[in-house]
Amino acid sequence: MSHLELISYIVVCALATFATRIVPFVALGKQAEHPLVLHLGRYLPPAVMLVLVIYALREFRPLEGGQLNIAANGLPMLLAALVVTILHLWRRNALLSIVIGTGCYM
Repeated sequence: MSHLELISYIVVCALATFATRIVPFVALGKQAEHPLVLHLGRYLPPAVMLVLVIYALREFRPLEGGQLNIAANGLPMLLAALVVTILHLWRRNALLSIVIGTGCYM
């Protein structure tokens, strides 16, 4: 594969990514006050966060083998989730919550 071909693939992918990001704003610009858009804007972000939390904690097994076993994988998950919850309720900053939560879990 030549350099020109590689660069053209990258440019096409970048344009496709940009197009998928900008199309909703262009297409729905006049519909910003539509009740459905307002409803989705209010309820969709918390629903997505709930799905992400459930997905992140799906491996948590506090009673592995009939015994309480949170030290192996559960304690870091629970501590990070607790820190993120408290931090987000306090500061309401998603980026800060993501960065601090990732740092706590690692």
